[in-house]
Amino acid sequence: MLNTYYSNQQIQIAKFISDYYFSSLGEAIALFMPCGFGNTEHDNDKVRCYRTYTLPTLSSDQQKAYNQLLKKDKALLFGVTGSGKTEIFISLMAKTIEEGKQCIFLMPEISLTPQMQTRLEKYFGKRIVMWHSKLTKKQKSKYLEAIYANEVDIVAGARSALFLPLKDLGLIIVDEEHDDSYKSMMKPRYHARDMAIYMGAKVGAKVVLASATPSLGSYYKCDVVRLLKPFIQTQKNYRFVSGNKLTNGMIKMIGQNFRAGEQSLLFVPTRGNFKYLYCQQCGKTHLCPYCSVGMALHRYVRHLKCHYCNYIEAIPEQCHDCGYTPLISERMGTVEAKEMIEQGIPDLVVEQFDRDSIGTANQLKKALKRFETKESHLLLGTQMLSKGHDYANITLSIILGMDYILGLGDYRARERAMSLLIQVAGRSGRAKSANVLIQSDNADFFRLYLEDYEAFLKDEMEFVRDFYPPFVSLARVLISHKDDAKGAKITLDTVEKLKAFNNIEIVGHGKAPIEKIANKYRYTILLRCEKRTPLLKALHFVNSPLIEIDMDPVEFS
Repeated sequence: MLNTYYSNQQIQIAKFISDYYFSSLGEAIALFMPCGFGNTEHDNDKVRCYRTYTLPTLSSDQQKAYNQLLKKDKALLFGVTGSGKTEIFISLMAKTIEEGKQCIFLMPEISLTPQMQTRLEKYFGKRIVMWHSKLTKKQKSKYLEAIYANEVDIVAGARSALFLPLKDLGLIIVDEEHDDSYKSMMKPRYHARDMAIYMGAKVGAKVVLASATPSLGSYYKCDVVRLLKPFIQTQKNYRFVSGNKLTNGMIKMIGQNFRAGEQSLLFVPTRGNFKYLYCQQCGKTHLCPYCSVGMALHRYVRHLKCHYCNYIEAIPEQCHDCGYTPLISERMGTVEAKEMIEQGIPDLVVEQFDRDSIGTANQLKKALKRFETKESHLLLGTQMLSKGHDYANITLSIILGMDYILGLGDYRARERAMSLLIQVAGRSGRAKSANVLIQSDNADFFRLYLEDYEAFLKDEMEFVRDFYPPFVSLARVLISHKDDAKGAKITLDTVEKLKAFNNIEIVGHGKAPIEKIANKYRYTILLRCEKRTPLLKALHFVNSPLIEIDMDPVEFS
């Protein structure tokens, strides 16, 4: 029956996903869009457009990188922020289309699609489809119909775009390849970057990964093509300050920049008022009753919300544990930062850029448009800000909370902090000189690598060698059960079974960092192995409906 709707190739790839990422075949095949074999009248309509557009002019550095990429089936384009990677992508796409083939262009988030859509349409007209989760059912049907009719040369979008049924796929580009948004947190827990490499090899398509801060794994495994200089050479002045909150001095800097007719950016590591209430007397955080996590304070809507099970309650007056009042909150969120800035600089318009204020593609488009046309003056947001946006007029970036990211309990904390800092700083000074103020007590660490991410990757490689990817394979087994004792027993039984495999190292097992979500108790087992094959064999041996397996995990909570 599957063959009626899906090609043999799609079924083979789905079988690989099911096997490698421990999902059912049904869950894996559900990622794909059917081939539209019902539309047989389209099958031989090879409508291809001939080039009627002018391609971007490449600098000598870009041309050199483009020529190098043409010679490789799989490569990493490692170019500093603002070095003109997009022009190289467009040139590669044009060449692929002229050869009668199609392209997939992946971006980590829907937040990147409006700017990229404008750029692609400028060169390729309407033969492109922007594909992401916010499309309506009607829009999806319309785009699929165009794909079946061979009216599409380029599909661009978030990770789900990888599974559209293009008949003549010749190129897959994975932009911002370091981004964790490419990893699915639900079954099948696939990684779109790794699947792009697998699919490229399977269908004979060229694969280009790209980033200003590539992941250690891609840097280690791929042929690297470098772009060392920004397209427009500007001066960036970095300054470090201590502390953990927005200060009056920072607000003053934003005000001066605003009065000089320039735009600013403020990065806060937590969205909304994503911070917790805690008791000054007993030190306890106010937890969700169903999950063992602090409930996030949302002051605009006057409630607490659990970002794991979505449970909502009114803001309590006193501590549940000891009765002390009042409860206080710590750690700056975007809402609090916005209030402080608006009070300090009344004429300045703040563009809040996080998942609480931007929920739809339309809201996003409008927010970006306002900032582009200078209706708003300060871009204030969270990790969304680090995602490849291009604004010529930002001449001041203030980056808060880098020590919070550096202190996360994750073997990639240093990589995540360094990458994020360079990405956020890279949003400014793209067309003119800029000042970057970084709040951190680890200035010595960050300063070492601010201008040389490759030096960081080389040092980090020695730090993780023998213990972590890309030198070993990791897998995480997750057990969640309403009965705590049963969850603990399943965990111990699974550990006993795994002990039979000599070449598998059980790094640790026990309660998960977040012990309870949605009234289920959570346990984890972390496994390490030099080679993937014996690890997969052991995991298939212990796999059962009572456990969930996350191969190549990026999340450890």
